Amino acid sequence: MIGVAPEFDLALVAVDDPLPALPLADYDSVRQGELVFALGSPTRLRNSVSMGMVSAVARQADPDSPLVYIQTDAAINPGNSGGPLVNGRGEIVGINTRIRSSAGGSDGLRFALPSALVALAFPQLRDFGHLHRAVTSMTLQPVTPLLHQGLSLTAKTGLLVSDVAPNSSAARAGVRRGDIIVAIDGEHVERLTMAWVYLRMFNLEDGQIVHIDMLRGAEPITARVRAMLPWHDCERLPGLIDTRENVIDSLGIIGVAFDLPAARSAGVRRSAGVIVAARLDGPNATSMALEQSDLIHAVNGAPVISPTELRTAVAVVERGSAVVLDVERSGQLMYLAFEQP
Repeated sequence: MIGVAPEFDLALVAVDDPLPALPLADYDSVRQGELVFALGSPTRLRNSVSMGMVSAVARQADPDSPLVYIQTDAAINPGNSGGPLVNGRGEIVGINTRIRSSAGGSDGLRFALPSALVALAFPQLRDFGHLHRAVTSMTLQPVTPLLHQGLSLTAKTGLLVSDVAPNSSAARAGVRRGDIIVAIDGEHVERLTMAWVYLRMFNLEDGQIVHIDMLRGAEPITARVRAMLPWHDCERLPGLIDTRENVIDSLGIIGVAFDLPAARSAGVRRSAGVIVAARLDGPNATSMALEQSDLIHAVNGAPVISPTELRTAVAVVERGSAVVLDVERSGQLMYLAFEQP
């Protein structure tokens, strides 16, 4: 596992054996009515292929999320997720990711992550292990009739600012929750698709200025918002790592004590442990289920607060005996168990 993008339900996995690869399609050339094929293993029926067409090029499947999908009527069922949606030229137009069904089966509403988003996410997951992109720290929702009526908005179209992160560049530029964006960099929102808006905001560079025209009530306002790269805890740690001290070969990781200043901002349930700053290449890395940013609290019930304690606690377990790690991942506690090799 090289990287994960929970926003996209997308992961990047390394494969050692050389395999033939299909190219990604040009998303701008994908058209409604185009013939496509969905590949995958629905209900464990491996190497299955279904045929259909593109029902919509940029479908916003969730009204509360700006993420857009390619909608298709090609049969997709549980087990197709992660498989490609391929056009007649053998190009990947999207990655099958979700269905909409009342019974859990295929009702003709199936969605694939567009190739453009896959192309944007791939180098970031490869280089950083997560989406590494500049953000404006604003959450946007299209103005709907219900939002217009319930909030008594002055505009019937546009993008409603539903959240602005405190002390962010957007907040410093004067953007407020409840503002309605009517234009981005001179492009009027009512003439744009949500796909354009999402890809435009997703592909910002660090330091890039976004010119935003808004309405606050009936008052027109202009803001210059600077896109900035958010900090990730594990990216702040390399300068604090001594490889002799922090490498834990038995687990195939680099670990850092949680009480370092760089890690205190993480919202965790317990106040001590060892953060997995990175996974190492090697046999132990492939056999362990640890992920970057995991917080290891204990080994076989004994608390550990430093890489040295963690290394020692694992080393003293006899060969063939059980090793149980008490791990916190994304705010949830779990046990990871393996047999001491």
